[in-house]
Amino acid sequence: MQKSVRYNEGHALYLALLARKEGTKRGYLSKKPAETNRWHEKWFGLYHNVLFCMYMLEGCNCERGPAPKGCAAGSAKDAALDKQHYFTVLFGHEGQKPLELRCEDEVDGDEWVEAIHQASYSDILIEREVLMQKYIHLVQIVETEKVAANQLRHQLEDQDTEIERLKSEIVALNKTKEKMRPYQGNQEDEDPDIKKIKKVQSFMRGWLCRRKWKTIVQDYICSPHAESMRKRNQIVFNMVEAESEYVHQLYVLVNCFLRPLRMAASSKKPPISHDDVSSIFLNSETIMFLHEIFHQGLKARIANWPTLILADLFDILLPMLNIYQEFVRNHQYSLQVLANCKQNRDFDKLLKQYEANPACEGRMLETFLTYPMFQIPRYIITLHELLAHTPHEHVERKSLEFAKSKLEELSRVMHDEVSDTENIRKNLAIERTIVEGCDILLDTSQTFIRQGSLIQVPSVERGKLSKVRLGSLSLKKEGERQCFLFTKHFLICTRSSGGKLHLLKTGGVLSLIECTLVEETEVS
Repeated sequence: MQKSVRYNEGHALYLALLARKEGTKRGYLSKKPAETNRWHEKWFGLYHNVLFCMYMLEGCNCERGPAPKGCAAGSAKDAALDKQHYFTVLFGHEGQKPLELRCEDEVDGDEWVEAIHQASYSDILIEREVLMQKYIHLVQIVETEKVAANQLRHQLEDQDTEIERLKSEIVALNKTKEKMRPYQGNQEDEDPDIKKIKKVQSFMRGWLCRRKWKTIVQDYICSPHAESMRKRNQIVFNMVEAESEYVHQLYVLVNCFLRPLRMAASSKKPPISHDDVSSIFLNSETIMFLHEIFHQGLKARIANWPTLILADLFDILLPMLNIYQEFVRNHQYSLQVLANCKQNRDFDKLLKQYEANPACEGRMLETFLTYPMFQIPRYIITLHELLAHTPHEHVERKSLEFAKSKLEELSRVMHDEVSDTENIRKNLAIERTIVEGCDILLDTSQTFIRQGSLIQVPSVERGKLSKVRLGSLSLKKEGERQCFLFTKHFLICTRSSGGKLHLLKTGGVLSLIECTLVEETEVS
């Protein structure tokens, strides 16, 4: 559908100048007005989706056409016209007459038709969206580099302080050495035997020191502290490997499924709409960019091993993990949308082609959509193991504990949101199965507990059948009821021969606040 566009003479002149200098296609074409059969040669320039002499091409269609009937074989002029190549521009809205054009060269005509087909503003919007995602990614990288630069600046300042301290120590040692020189001059006059004895003593002291140092190192290697540090390092290495695997999974999700489906949604016969693609994948691409940055930071820390500092990376990551809330909240709905889309044979066939990619390793799209659901709990478990092997006086202890508490708080919030969302969807699903509907299930505070079939029996009092307690029921036989228990109400339904559920006309909806449960132990 062609969209309305406002422009004035200044805009038209500016665009015409751009079309003359930078147009996609420029040249002379013959144009036939709708009122007459005469052809007029004019200069045309195509700039994006505007054709000068000025026509708005958004939503139009261009087709090759035969020569007009008036151009049959006859005179030499008619023969020349018969060799022309004609094409027609059909506009997408009523009231705009078709534009008939011709040119002398067939290749030139094909180039004009192809250029007009590709003149669409929607393609420019898609390219702008891709560039915007890259811009956001680069901004995040710049912010990370700024933080790293500040840290390096602080390290340089600390090193300058350390250099000044070492210089002062060297000056003090030089002064001490100047004082010791007279004593060394007296040693040159010592007896040679004394020198040999001192040399042997120096050798023995060195041997004893090396032996003692070897014992100290061996004792430390076998100590619980060293064992704890080895386990801590192994946990860090495993975390880096797990993060690398997770980034690869997100990369496969985005490049093997999201981006191809986004392109398929822009085709002439899309097997899936852009809204469904957004509902299925939501912010998966942003999550991938975030963890690529985090993974690069982890690899940089491992490169500086054994100096291993991780707390600052989690300080950068924590404020950005709120994007997982939206993904987790939307997860169940995205799987439902995917299941509905699979009912389309074209989409199901296309999805199986994507899943056959060797990078997927035989895994389905649902599997890749589930991976982000477990990332926050995985971080919590990793931090718990790290803290178990981190001494209380360690410099990162408090930072890791803070990161663990923030992740646990985020996990609880996401769990509560998922529980509330699932409860609302369950209530709405039950409400849709009841033919008459049930307004109490639209209450968001109504929590589903359980459902099942129960036998409703008439009560016996003094040897006679009395009225049934719950709803109308024949006094001579028992009846099976489909029951639904919620926190505030108890629903009793009957199932018709067609399988549909109907609330009992009397006593179908019971408020549990006004009810009393009595357990009858007597069999009679």
